[in-house]
Amino acid sequence: MMTTAAATGDRLTDMPLPPAPFVSSVMQIEPQWIDYNGHLNMAYYNVMMDRAIDEMWLQLGIGPAYMKERHCSTFTAEAHVRYVREIHLGDPVQVTVYLLENDEKRLHTFEELRHAGEGWLSATSENMTLHMDMSARKVAPFPPDIRARIQQVVASHTAVLRPDGIGRTVAMPRK
Repeated sequence: MMTTAAATGDRLTDMPLPPAPFVSSVMQIEPQWIDYNGHLNMAYYNVMMDRAIDEMWLQLGIGPAYMKERHCSTFTAEAHVRYVREIHLGDPVQVTVYLLENDEKRLHTFEELRHAGEGWLSATSENMTLHMDMSARKVAPFPPDIRARIQQVVASHTAVLRPDGIGRTVAMPRK
C-alpha cells in the first residue's frame, strides 16, 4: 500500500509541468463585481489573479490535495497591483502567470490580466508567496519533490521574455 506522500509524488511525475508562461482559463466578470463607477472593482482583479494562481498551483502539485495530504499550503505575503486599463462586465479575461524566482520557502510571481479576446493589458500583480506548514502555521521549506518541480518551472519561465512592470515600486513621480 502506498503512503499519501508516495501517492502524491507518483501523481506529480505523471503531471505535465505548467507552460512558460502559464496562461489561465478564460474567466468572466461577475455582475456583483462591478462598482458604482461602472467598472470592475479593484478587489476583484485580485480574485481573478488568485484563481489563475490556483490553476497553476494545481499543475505544480500544491493545490487543495497537497493541503489535505501533506498539510502544507501557500500564503501571499506581499502583493503589488497595477491597474492599467478599465475592464467591464462582459469582458472575457485571461491571466498570464510568470514564476520568476524561488527559494526553499518562497515563490516570486508576476501576473498580467488581459482582455481574452483583444489582448490588451488591464492589470498586473507582483507577489511574494510563502510556503506554509499548516500544522504549525509557520513558514517551512518545500518538500524536495515539489521544490524540484518549482525549479524546473522557474527555469522554463526564465527563458521567456519578461513583461514590463516587474519590480516596480509605489512612489510619487520625481520632478
